[in-house]
Amino acid sequence: MFEDSLLESGGRLKTKSKTTTTIAFIVQIALVGVLVLIPLIYTEALPKGQLTTFLVAPPPPPPPPPPPAAAPVHVVKKIETDLNNGQLRQPTAIPKKVAMIKEDEPPPSSAGVMGGVAGGVPGGSMNGVIGGIVSSAPAPVVKMATPQKVRVSQGVSEGLLLHKVTPNYPALAKQARIQGSVVLQATIGKDGSIQNLRVLSGHPMLTQSALDAVKQWKYKPYLLNGEAVEVETTVQVNFTLSGG
Repeated sequence: MFEDSLLESGGRLKTKSKTTTTIAFIVQIALVGVLVLIPLIYTEALPKGQLTTFLVAPPPPPPPPPPPAAAPVHVVKKIETDLNNGQLRQPTAIPKKVAMIKEDEPPPSSAGVMGGVAGGVPGGSMNGVIGGIVSSAPAPVVKMATPQKVRVSQGVSEGLLLHKVTPNYPALAKQARIQGSVVLQATIGKDGSIQNLRVLSGHPMLTQSALDAVKQWKYKPYLLNGEAVEVETTVQVNFTLSGG
């Protein structure tokens, strides 16, 4: 009986060992699976600041400065000629074929004449008009306008005097022994009459008598370029006690 109980206990132990091993193996596999799945389920999110950050490329380098402009080259054209001091040079050899010699025109001279204009022709008139027609006919004479009034000296106006009235010596001035000269400014009209008569200087007791007399004077018309013009002049009237 004892042997039977040992056999029965041994069978049970073997059965329990297999079950325990199987369960332990399954648990280990489950733990490994959980450890593998946890990183996949709970992923670490990136910071928002890093998501919105853009990498900007540096600006391109500035272009190199343009090269300096080249200075203009002035080409001097040399005029070849077969003349030497106004005489034709003797050729060193006689060519088989004689070609027509065409001389290049010399460059225009930059020098001009006083009073000339740009684009003029030699022999033209001074202060000419650009684009004018060259003509041998003389230029028309421009008639100067005759001035309306000229000024002459007292000596010239006295030479034109035709009628002179002697002024009366004022009685009060004669009693007061007043004498002297009265200077008047006058305009001689185209008809020779006195106009715009006014006093420049003189004693007040003598001026009115001088004005009354000179107003009656008559002059010969003053001609300028064949036309009568008004004349501005001065008239001097002398009052002396000896002459009354």
